[in-house]
Amino acid sequence: MRILLVEDDPQLGRATQIGLEQNGYAVDWVTSAAHAHTAVRLHDYGCILLDLGLPDQDGMQALASLRDGGYQGAVLVVTARDQIRERIAGLDAGADDFVIKPFDLDELAARIRSASRRSAGRLREQLVHGDLVLDIADRSATLAGQPVTLTTKEFRILLLLLEQAGRVLSREQLEKNLYSWGEEVESNAVQVHIHHLRRKLGRDLIRTVHAVGYCIDKAVPA
Repeated sequence: MRILLVEDDPQLGRATQIGLEQNGYAVDWVTSAAHAHTAVRLHDYGCILLDLGLPDQDGMQALASLRDGGYQGAVLVVTARDQIRERIAGLDAGADDFVIKPFDLDELAARIRSASRRSAGRLREQLVHGDLVLDIADRSATLAGQPVTLTTKEFRILLLLLEQAGRVLSREQLEKNLYSWGEEVESNAVQVHIHHLRRKLGRDLIRTVHAVGYCIDKAVPA
């Protein structure tokens, strides 16, 4: 999943970005509401982490504008404000959760997973496709009960394809969810990851649609 971090504190922003990237997320970091609105128009984010004390617009106003503009993904308000009235106002404006500064990165990652799960309509932290089970919290996979070792990007590609089973995703769509701004992307990176996934999980799981992209077909009910 690709995350937009909206935080004007340079130390906290960089530390949060690094921590979440180490947790397997692609993270784009901006420092103002204006840049956040631009980023949302240009990219597809599964979650936004929104600071309230932004230099150009109050975070509550930015939140309302994002929702009014059609953003439907998860929004976690990250703030030092801990008054109940602030939380109520944020929830009414469209926030999915509040994270109070200072926060623990593991708890933040868990709250991101929880909010994203609700936003996507999932009830559990697992995705099951036949004999394949993907545990989102642990970033682990099993096939027919046996553990499968996946790299971070292999896991993220597999998660994206399983979340949208039956839909063909292009190489560009996969890249946008795998890499943050500024990360170098080799032209054949996605193809290499797909090759490794097929070697580990079987060649029939991920289908190539010529000149379009890749797809995992929906599982047939038992």
